[in-house]
Amino acid sequence: MSSVSSESASGGLLKSLQTDRWMSQLPDQLLDVPLYNLAIPGSHNSITYCLDKNNRSPVDHTQPDFLKKLDKYMKPIIRPFVYKWSITQESTVKEQLDEGVRYCDLRIAHKPSDDSCDLYFYHGVYTTITVEVVLKEIREWLEAHPKEVVILSFSHFLGLNQELHQHLIHSIQNTFGPKLCPKYETVTLRNLWRLGYQVIISYENDIMNFYDDLWPHISYWWANKCKAGALIQEIERRKQHGRPAGFFVAGINLTEDAKYIVSHPTESLNGLVMSTYPVLLEWVQKQTPGPSPGAINIIAGDFVKEGQLVPAVISLNEELLNWTS
Repeated sequence: MSSVSSESASGGLLKSLQTDRWMSQLPDQLLDVPLYNLAIPGSHNSITYCLDKNNRSPVDHTQPDFLKKLDKYMKPIIRPFVYKWSITQESTVKEQLDEGVRYCDLRIAHKPSDDSCDLYFYHGVYTTITVEVVLKEIREWLEAHPKEVVILSFSHFLGLNQELHQHLIHSIQNTFGPKLCPKYETVTLRNLWRLGYQVIISYENDIMNFYDDLWPHISYWWANKCKAGALIQEIERRKQHGRPAGFFVAGINLTEDAKYIVSHPTESLNGLVMSTYPVLLEWVQKQTPGPSPGAINIIAGDFVKEGQLVPAVISLNEELLNWTS
């Protein structure tokens, strides 16, 4: 497994951490810091590496009406554009976890006209892999990494009724069982290790109020900008109002609109993101975790493995050693 780059670590104490088990290798001083005060790497729209490229698969219902009509009548022309701008991660969920990602952005959908209870992920189109398969892959990874903790954010539910929400929650509980951390628990690594908890579930639906092992939705700072400078400016504006008390995400994912896509026919989301990562990483390396109003917690982005976001975020925890010592 890779280790944190010395170029991203301010003092070098965290540079030798193995990314697949970096939590287990943190200095003792950080084991009693709540996870919402640590710097945690995350992936935006985590499960888009397996979008269905079969032209019979419909575009998801959140897409604009004009795109749905174009896709219906001009599918061979439109679909390549949809895929180029919908894939946000090229690494599998296990590869992301090996790379050091500990927050996953999971957007859940039930396909229209599907009589089964199968649930999928979506972004532009639906995935070929079901939610149940991905959850089992995460559980297998956790079993091989017993001191790592993941935060799974279930949100942007599409086409789920009450029955399907119940089905999803039971699937989560059956998959992770005693690894699920109750929302009233103290979330320091030392305490979670002692109790055997490895999974924190954030659930963006009021049904979570009826379950002790479902946490409230984690706030995601989405800038809705297609240029790195404007994105950074928006996040800095939000920081001026102070960070939330618990978990929150600063999303450094760029967002393109239809006008941008049409005016850049040869580009893709990957090309856009990779061209701006140097600017985004420069901003990331200036951030500080912790409880102060201007601190960050989770930083999530696209193409996390290719963009070297993860080592930059992990290394920010170096700053916490100064006030915990």
